[in-house]
Amino acid sequence: MLSADMPISPKQASPAAVTVPFEKFWTWLQAHANCILRAGTPDALLFDHDDYHWHLAAEDDATLIVQLVRGKELVGEIVLMASEIAYVLSEPNENEEYIFECVVESEAARDVAYHFVMAHGYDESELPNLRRWTH
Repeated sequence: MLSADMPISPKQASPAAVTVPFEKFWTWLQAHANCILRAGTPDALLFDHDDYHWHLAAEDDATLIVQLVRGKELVGEIVLMASEIAYVLSEPNENEEYIFECVVESEAARDVAYHFVMAHGYDESELPNLRRWTH
């Protein structure tokens, strides 16, 4: 995973890397919330657990919420500023996991602001069918 301090260059992306518009990724992620293994920012990390479930919501058009919940108790929460995310970079990780890095661009640098580690890769053909998948 790239840290927020490291700028992203085209040489760092592996040949299997896929770039996805954030809006498409968020729609796909909502249907695959049960497939999230970890989610985080440079300052925080949430880990999946058998007793937890993921809840994804929109506070408004620009603010998205990722919550990890146990029963009715909030375990952790990440707030995403959707308007700041330029795109999502996806590539296979170790242990058959896939990492999705939400990249924020400025004139000076590109930084990973949020990341998700999933049990499987992105498949655009699954977008229209917004069922929840479990792996």
